[in-house]
Amino acid sequence: MLNRNAEALFWVGRYVERAENHARLIDVHYHIQQEADFQHKEHKWARLIDALGARASYVQQFEAFTEKDVLSFITLDRGNANSLFSCVSQARNNLRTLREKLPSELWDTLNAFYLWLGEKQVDDIIKESPNAFYRQIKERMAMFQGVEHSVMLRQNEWHFIESGRFLERAENTVRILQSVAGTLLEGRDIPTPYPNMLAVLKSVSGYQSFRRFYGDGMQVEHIMEFMIRSESFPRSIQFSFTELEKHLKGIELKTQDYHVPHEKAIRQAGKVKAEMACLESDEFRAQQVATLLEHLTASCQKLGKTMATAFFQFEEATA
Repeated sequence: MLNRNAEALFWVGRYVERAENHARLIDVHYHIQQEADFQHKEHKWARLIDALGARASYVQQFEAFTEKDVLSFITLDRGNANSLFSCVSQARNNLRTLREKLPSELWDTLNAFYLWLGEKQVDDIIKESPNAFYRQIKERMAMFQGVEHSVMLRQNEWHFIESGRFLERAENTVRILQSVAGTLLEGRDIPTPYPNMLAVLKSVSGYQSFRRFYGDGMQVEHIMEFMIRSESFPRSIQFSFTELEKHLKGIELKTQDYHVPHEKAIRQAGKVKAEMACLESDEFRAQQVATLLEHLTASCQKLGKTMATAFFQFEEATA
């Protein structure tokens, strides 16, 4: 497979997953209500921009953090490269270059989503129901993933899309946990962390799964452990790295030139997976988990660069 095709497939997986995770992160912030949010409404929306690491870009366009401006910027703004619309658009552009090599159902599903999203206005989203809108985003992304799982051959094309998906998923789960861990560490106007952690579980559709393991033990440490180290929950960081390692191993190379960096990427994914398996329960407390999440963020970024070196040497991709 030409490296530019592998890169396009990898970024299809990343951008589709990023769009869905943006919707999930927004959902978290809609449900986390703090006393300070009612006194200073800008705090809530600034926190969302910070969680996406987009403050510098945002303040260049807007003077204040309002619901309308923040949702417009992170959802529909064509000029924001990481807005939800831009992610879908970039995934569509990458997929379009491979239409002759992939099942037509993939293009039909993603293109229909792009056209639907392009007709939306932020005023309509706020008026009708942000919760319902972002739920539709998650449902349409699940539809694309369902089509992909149903019709794609389990060959290199499949493994590159899935590698991009699970690297992005791990990174975004870390980001969601960091946004809440930061709030807990601030400790301001939070009588109990329960609503915050419950919102995290529901945003990743993990509440019922969590209850199967921990029952009514809704402690911060238990939720962090579940989201980071669960081997069976599809949105945990451990599960993501397990799948990422599997798909990296599934890639078949026809030239010896890529074997060394390919094996390096596999080792890095396996190392992170092994490190999480060795974590102790006390490492999931608020103070310790912040350091752990920073380490996982750096590991995701490092692995992304290793994969770019291994497979996209001539045109290294950027997020």
